[in-house]
Amino acid sequence: MAQHTVSEFVIGRIKEWGVTRVFGYPGDGIGAFDGALGALDQEGDGLDYIRPTHEEIAAFMATAHAKFTGKVGVCVATSSPGAFHLINGLYDAQMDNVPVVAIVGQQGLAALGTATQQESDLERLFADVAVYVKTVVTPEQAQAVVDTAFRTAQTRLGPAVVVLPHDVQGMPAQEPPLEHWVSRSSAAPASTRIVPAREQLEAAADLINAGSQVTLLVGAGARGATDLVVELANTTGAGIITALRGKDVVPSDVPFHTQQLGLLGSLPSRWQMHKCDTLVMLGTNYPYGEFLPPTGHARAVQIDLKPEQLGMRYPTELNLWGDVGATLEALLPLLQPKLYPTWQETIADHFADWEREMRAEAMVSFPDGANPRRVFFELNERLPDDAIVTADAGTTVDWYAHHIRLRRSMRGDLSGRLASMLASMPYALAAKFAYPERPVICTIGDGAFQMLGMNELITAKKYLERWPDKRFIVAIMHNDDLAQVSWEARTQDADPVWRSAQDVESIDYAGYAELLGFRGVRVRSDDEIAGAWDAALAHDGVTVLDCYVTRNAPPLPPKITKEYRDNTLKVLAKDDPLRVNAVIDSAEAIGAAALQRARNVLHLGDRDERGGGQAG
Repeated sequence: MAQHTVSEFVIGRIKEWGVTRVFGYPGDGIGAFDGALGALDQEGDGLDYIRPTHEEIAAFMATAHAKFTGKVGVCVATSSPGAFHLINGLYDAQMDNVPVVAIVGQQGLAALGTATQQESDLERLFADVAVYVKTVVTPEQAQAVVDTAFRTAQTRLGPAVVVLPHDVQGMPAQEPPLEHWVSRSSAAPASTRIVPAREQLEAAADLINAGSQVTLLVGAGARGATDLVVELANTTGAGIITALRGKDVVPSDVPFHTQQLGLLGSLPSRWQMHKCDTLVMLGTNYPYGEFLPPTGHARAVQIDLKPEQLGMRYPTELNLWGDVGATLEALLPLLQPKLYPTWQETIADHFADWEREMRAEAMVSFPDGANPRRVFFELNERLPDDAIVTADAGTTVDWYAHHIRLRRSMRGDLSGRLASMLASMPYALAAKFAYPERPVICTIGDGAFQMLGMNELITAKKYLERWPDKRFIVAIMHNDDLAQVSWEARTQDADPVWRSAQDVESIDYAGYAELLGFRGVRVRSDDEIAGAWDAALAHDGVTVLDCYVTRNAPPLPPKITKEYRDNTLKVLAKDDPLRVNAVIDSAEAIGAAALQRARNVLHLGDRDERGGGQAG
């Protein structure tokens, strides 16, 4: 395409970097760039420009696009207010180690530092969140800044920001001349298939070969290396635990994959961490060190492409800086196969017990609303093979971790280390744009849905006709409460629910969906859940499941600690306004879990006597 202006050059250059879609919101600060995008779109030579209802959503969508596709996500916003709105989504990219480039408008060069309208120090604003941020001040500089932004985002795995002043956007594009102070840059990406030195691989193999009870902790950094991770486990007789964002890296039908660890995790995962003698961390920055083995109880090796994350969470003996897939390819030939995988078999038995316990908890009936676990359990029973599932921060992520099992062809993701509310909707939409032929299910709480999620049903309406498979399902946990906040207040701080802050105004979410022309389904009881999912998955369109669930279902950890128990009892014994139903619902859930654990012991025998008992 002809590149007459800096804006046209930038658009052409980001296409050279493989970008086909951007998520943006227009404004005068980025106006000349928007104009160039629009003109090129009319000529059929532009980019797929997706405009959600808010810049924050655009940044989350760019981050989710990077997560689901493995490519750089791009978002575009105007100067100060638009730029400020991007921040939350860009921090999501930073904390979850994904490449995003933000292109942000700015007032003209002569206005910089003069406190004119919407002029602010954007480089200073983005300095903490971005791996690279730079303002383009001359046409000759644009090439180097854009190339460096993309290359840095890809290699350092984080967001980069290109600031385009309004007058520079419309300046004539210029080829960088052969002159002092002028860089002529390359649009070639740098390889990230880094492999550690041979002696490090041999040392890692010796450490792993010496272990008899090996556990792999697998994160999103191992995505793309699924077969190699499973081969590593089969060779070494290892059990597998996945970090929350690594949930879809290892298929759920691997019997010794015990899903997640920690408060959202499983009892078999906790048991593995207490019993393993060797820990192999693959592409994970799992942040909760209290759930890892006690110091000295397990030898450990970590493989990660982010060197600053090596050895951060556990006193590892070996830290291998490298791409997980490429490193495992080099490591596997050095490993000695374990001939009698009794450790794996015991783990698989424990996890089968855990699945029975999860089913029992999902089948509990509560007096004050449907069981939210049942919503996720019934979805899991019906997930299509190519489904994509997103979860939000809050109790929805508890139920997602405990009940959703992603098979090999499925995908799932969420805002991980940032754990931002409202991300589930832009994540689901970004997944739908990336894979319009696949069904997408967004699971979200009513508090998060009211933030900006409701807005994004409008975005779905705008783009619905371009999706060949129009199945886009939003399941809202309608409990009129910021439930995770309520339970964290009780269990962590012994504080009662403060209804002025934590109540969520109840609205008819199904009716709102119907107002937009979508199908709205109200689910008020447990026995309506299965049929609602069947209908939603059969409907070739957008469905909103308005699930009226109890606000008092406890997000039980796999082991109730003394602190959890004591704080909860303290607050329920005094002035928690919801204490009656909270006590009833907690008793029901705990009773179902305890009964199923007793049945497991009676059915299979006390495994403690066989050396494989679950840690209580």
